[in-house]
Parts: sequence; structure tokens; C-alpha cells
Amino acid sequence: MVLGLLAGCSVPMSNFPAPTGAPSAPPADPALEARAEAVARRFVAVVDQVEPVAENICRNEIGLRKCDFRIMVDADPHSPPNAFQTEDNWGRPVIVFTVALIADARNEDELAFVLGHETAHHLMGHIDRSNQSAQAGALIFGNLASASGLKDQDLEEAVNLGAQFGARFYAKDYELEADRLGTLITYRAGFDPVRGAEFFGRIPDPGDKFLGTHPPNSERIRVVREAAAELGV
Repeated sequence: MVLGLLAGCSVPMSNFPAPTGAPSAPPADPALEARAEAVARRFVAVVDQVEPVAENICRNEIGLRKCDFRIMVDADPHSPPNAFQTEDNWGRPVIVFTVALIADARNEDELAFVLGHETAHHLMGHIDRSNQSAQAGALIFGNLASASGLKDQDLEEAVNLGAQFGARFYAKDYELEADRLGTLITYRAGFDPVRGAEFFGRIPDPGDKFLGTHPPNSERIRVVREAAAELGV
């Protein structure tokens, strides 16, 4: 289930009486409820500060038209810590956080850096660029396979392989680009990007795999520190 979260707004929730004969819910843990509320408030506060900065860069410095970010939360408790950027059917940029990532973040700087990083993907047009690379890869592999005499299912598999190759060819570069621009967004929003990037030390290191989707954590930390140093952080 994905819940929309409106920065700076409270969403009223109605309390409906339980149906007759329905089992009563177990008593809530006040301490757990208080922590959950504090985590949610922290996340909303970070969104309130980072989103306007990203939208300002989007409109006034890059000149994009679609800059109204929609920040959403994946409320599935079984989803692992993650955040990603996508687009809705109208091309509006959407950023999705899982509740696990929000809860696991140690401070506001980490949340701000992740949000800055994800908004940077949109600002740099990474979805469109990845799609173009996938189409080019599919065309090249398809032509090579056809020239080699492959047909039907074998030809289709070659086209699919080419699309995957094309989509992943620049994936690591895109992540580093988003880290660099995300550092600027985080800094302008009033947070510490270097401290925010410390979460790289707690997640699995993808290493430097051929056609991997993410670069090594050490390289990402280096890029953030370099970008922060240029900003005087």
C-alpha cells in the first residue's frame, strides 16, 4: 500500500466504530506510538525543507516544466529499506520511501540526503536517458541477432538482453551524478550531506560489478565528500 504524504499538511483520519461482535484490538504501546509519531514528524520536517529547494533548482536553474514532486510512503512493513524515483502517468516526478528506510535513518541529514539524491535523478533526466539507452541497446542487439540468422524466441531474447545492457550501461554513472547533485540539494536545504551519506556505511556494498546498477559505496562516499568540499562543507 502506498500512502501519499503532503508536506506541511495534516491528513485527518476518521475513527469508525468497530462492527458489532468484532474482536477488540490489543492495547497500543504508548512508547511505540510516541516513537512512530516522532519518526513521522521528522520525515515530514525534512520533506518540508528539501522539496522546495529541489523544485526551485528544477524550475529556475535547470528549466524543467515538471517540477512538482509527489513524495509518497510505501507503508508495507515487509518492504526493505529503500527509496526510488519514478513518474506517474502524466510524467509528474514521484519519490517513494519505504517505512523501513524512514525508521532506519539515524538522523535528519540521512533522510535529507536520500531525498536530495532521488530528486536529483529527475532533475538530470535519468529515467528518459535510461530508456533511450535501453532502446538503443535493443536495436543494436536485435540487428546483430537478425544478421546472425536468429529468429522468433531467440531474436526476442537478444532484443531483451540488449535492452537490459543499454539500461544498465550508464546506471552507475547516473547514481554518482545524483549523489553529486543530491549533495548540493541537501546542503542548500540546510543539512549536512557528508553526515547524510554515512548511511552508505551501513548498507550492503554492491562492489564494482560489470553492468551493476550501483557503484561501490566507497566511491559514492568519495563523490559526496568532493562535492561537499567544493561547497565549503
